[in-house]
Order: sequence, then C-alpha cells, then structure tokens
Amino acid sequence: MGENLRCDALIVGAGITGSLVAERLTRQGLNVVIVDREFPGHGSTAASTSMLLWEIDQPLWQLSEVYGFERAARAYRASFDAVAGLKSLVGQLGITCDMRAKNSLCLAAGDSIGELLEEHRLRERAALPGDFLDHGMLLDRFGFARAGAIVSPGAADADPIQLAHGLLGLAVARGARLFEGEAVAFDAAGRSVGVRLASGGEIEARSVVLATGYVMPDIVQSTVHAVSSSWAIATVPQPQNIWKDDTLIWEDAKDYLYARTTRAGRIIIGGEDSTEIVEPEARDRLIPQKSRALAQRLAALWPAARTDIEFSWSGTFDTTSDGLPLIGPVPGAKGVYAAYGYGGNGITFSFLAACLIGDLIAGKTSPLLTDFAIDRDGGNSG
Repeated sequence: MGENLRCDALIVGAGITGSLVAERLTRQGLNVVIVDREFPGHGSTAASTSMLLWEIDQPLWQLSEVYGFERAARAYRASFDAVAGLKSLVGQLGITCDMRAKNSLCLAAGDSIGELLEEHRLRERAALPGDFLDHGMLLDRFGFARAGAIVSPGAADADPIQLAHGLLGLAVARGARLFEGEAVAFDAAGRSVGVRLASGGEIEARSVVLATGYVMPDIVQSTVHAVSSSWAIATVPQPQNIWKDDTLIWEDAKDYLYARTTRAGRIIIGGEDSTEIVEPEARDRLIPQKSRALAQRLAALWPAARTDIEFSWSGTFDTTSDGLPLIGPVPGAKGVYAAYGYGGNGITFSFLAACLIGDLIAGKTSPLLTDFAIDRDGGNSG
C-alpha cells in the first residue's frame, strides 16, 4: 500500500484479535482500516489450539496473593463473561467456525490436591461455577487417574482461522478497508496518530489499535511480558477413544499440558512450552522431538488413545508474569491502544480487548483497564 489514508481507527494486525476489534469498531459505526504484513490469520492465530477457556494461566489463589482477592476475582469474572460474550456474538452474527460449548477440566499435575482445593474455595467465593472431584470421583466420571480436578462449565472451542476470517469479512462488509502492509513508525504527537508503513504510505487515524500478536512495536514497553513457544499435535480421527463430553483438559501446573478433541474425533494436545527457543526456525526444528514427547504424555494421560500423529505444529506466543493480558492505552502515545491477549486465554482476552477498547474509544472506562495496564508492575514492586 503506497497511498496515504485517513480513518477513525487503524487496526494493526488482522489475526483473531484484530478481527474481533474490527467487528466491534465497525459495529460502533467507525471508519476502520486494517493492515497486516501477512495473510490475515496466518500469524499466531493459525497456531492456536483454540481452547476458549475462562480460567486464567495464573490460578485465582496465586493471583489473589499478588493483587488481593477482589481484583483477582474481577479479572476471573471478566474472563468468564468474555467466553459467554464471544459465544453469544458468534451465534448472533451467524459465523461458521465450528464453535461448541464445552466444560473444562483442570487436572492435578502431582499427588497433592491442597492447591486445587484452595482454588475451588476461592472460585466459590467469587461466584464462579465448578465442582471439585477427588481421585475416585474423577476416575469414575472421566476415567483420568489423577489426584483430583476441578470441572467447570462455560468454556468452548472453535476453528480460529474460520472465526477470524468470518469476523474480518463482516467488518469489511460494513466498510472496513483491509490492506497488506507493515507499520514501522508511530507518531502520536499531534491531534491524531500518524502511522508510516514499510511501503512508504502513511495512515492518519484518531485511534490506533495494536493487535500484532507476539511482534510488539517498540512503543509498547512492559516489564511483565515475555515471549514463549509452544508445540502441538493432532492424532488421527478416533471418535471411539475420546473422553467423556469432549471436555477441554488442562493441568494445574506452571508449564501445563492442554488437550481437546475435534468434531472428527481427533485429539489435539499441546504444551512442552519454552521461553528459551522462540526463533521460528529453531522452534520448528524441534517439532519432531516435541511431537514425540507430546505423544508420550498423551499415552500417560489417556491410555485409551491411539497416538498416531497426523498433524504437528508449533507457534510463538506471549505470556505475562501474572497471566493477565495487556489491554488499554499505550503510555506516552495518545490515541494508541494495545490489544494483547496472552497465554492459554488468548482468544478470550482478545474478545475482552475488543470490548474494553471499543468502550474506551466511545468515552467509557473500566477498572479492568488498571488491572490490564501496559505499565503495571505485576506485583513485582511489592
């Protein structure tokens, strides 16, 4: 794109986050331009296992130790409401993305259930749904031989590419303009924000939303953010071997294993995360090794499964030290907003980002913007 443009809102990034923001802002009647240096949805969106969880990577009990119970519970309730809101939006808009409502099962990773019991107690206090299952109940109900688990309603899964493309197509039908382009410089000194593209073109916008996944521009500075890689495999279809209710599975551990099934009966399992190996070529070279490790972990988790791998892939994503997203105004850059939903809740947080930033541009605010602030210290100062 070599021409110069003006718009109400420029969205940088056309993956799932940018698509959700574009849908929201066009619904608000704004003149929207979207730019992406890649084909829409082919960045971190394509690598997503698309488990739409409301449980945050940082357990409620740990988040409460960092920020206090009320603030932690607010983030959890917002995440719960975001999954419900996204499911409702997809239904209202009629987007075909194989979205299915699911329960989630948080499995004890070791022999102790003390932390899971405390987690369940705090979730009950926060009016969040879920039941604690001891070893016998878990084995009887789901067939998993773990010390315990929390089973919760309110989750979902979907096809992330179809979801992103459906939202993007709707935004374009409402008048949004989509261009291939790489934003390389931001000037927020004036009444509007000037964005220069690598092609030489410039876009002037009253608001700029950064939805660039793990490729974060220099104007965004955060001390709680880190880049990580993850690997995943999908088995051959085996509908006769999948667990009860196609429940979404994840472990109560820092570097957790996660698993879901597809409508065709494949088992998708991911994990083996690394913050050391994030360069794409080095990351992808490990796919065979990580795939074997994931197949072994699947066999240990669910012995009934066939571990024949039909697809394997890797992706780079971002994490934060407190498990919360980076959403809201970019400090020192008036009119520029960050929409970074990280960790296992990427798509959930992306929907929340679209809501919060849409409200911000419309003149509304929320205490969540303090919780998710770019320049928060993540509890490091205390």
